[in-house]
Amino acid sequence: MKLHNRKPDIENLYKVLRKEEPSRPTLFELFMNRPLYERLAGRKLTDESPLENLKLVIEAYTAAGYDYTSTHGSNFAFSSGRHKEKNTISLNDGFVITDEESFQKYAWPNPSDYDFSRLEKITPWIPDGMKLMCMGPGGVLENVITLTGYDNLCLMLYDNPALVQAIFDRVGETLLKYYSIALQYDSVGLLMSNDDWGFKHQTFLSPADMRKYVFPWHKKYVELAHSKKIPAVLHSCGYPGDIMDDVINDIKFDGKHSFEDTIVTVEESYELYQGRIALLGGIDVDYIIKHTEEEIYARSRAMLKRAQGRGGYALGTGNSVPEFIPQDHYIAMLKAALEE
Repeated sequence: MKLHNRKPDIENLYKVLRKEEPSRPTLFELFMNRPLYERLAGRKLTDESPLENLKLVIEAYTAAGYDYTSTHGSNFAFSSGRHKEKNTISLNDGFVITDEESFQKYAWPNPSDYDFSRLEKITPWIPDGMKLMCMGPGGVLENVITLTGYDNLCLMLYDNPALVQAIFDRVGETLLKYYSIALQYDSVGLLMSNDDWGFKHQTFLSPADMRKYVFPWHKKYVELAHSKKIPAVLHSCGYPGDIMDDVINDIKFDGKHSFEDTIVTVEESYELYQGRIALLGGIDVDYIIKHTEEEIYARSRAMLKRAQGRGGYALGTGNSVPEFIPQDHYIAMLKAALEE
């Protein structure tokens, strides 16, 4: 499904992440969904291998007008007892670490044991001008909560802070190794640190505990990316008001993704942070579901116009494109950026 005649040019996204104005409206999305990938690529996926799946995703991102394609570096993940659910998950489901003994007995995965070769083998199928954005299998805080359970983690912060520190350090160090391997490949041009941090009105942990346990590891991921001369982007849902100075001034992320109208709209966020960090996406998922194609197009065009002459913005949804978003509503958003 070809929507445009533009060619990928990663420099447009790089300009956005440098808080500059790109040469044309630029798109950003964390990920979409299988039926949408197939519609955009114009074919069904018949081979479920990681390489063939990545080929399809690249075709879809290219057809939709993106300058990059989002991917995982490998199938690496932290195992837990969490049940798979289609639309929601519990922050207390499937925890496996409750004390020192279970921490020591947990079978910690090693990223080196996983196959990252897709990042090299895919090179012939990446269009000129495009790069891959490598995301993690969740982030530091997300994975700690998965392993411990949210309620248990909150209690552990008081009962055994040394164990909390050990768990965060082990998860953080493991993710650093994952990214270190992925960024060795020339196909990767962007690091995505995807780690949800909060509820609608506050962070999961206090800002002080976020600074103690979570942020130091994200700072290492950003430093790793910058040492490779590539940008690093944060995807994090939840209320960011108490920690945005940390994100910008201490961790030094190049861009921030994930916005929700019920927390703070992307329009408000742009006025607050423009010139300090790039803002990516932001057209609220609930808005895209409930509003007409004409309204979605109009809001998207207005957001692009807001950033015109100021820079530091790429258009996309506030979070991602799950299957329950009507495909034509998503495409209405795309068209706002694709009309030259």
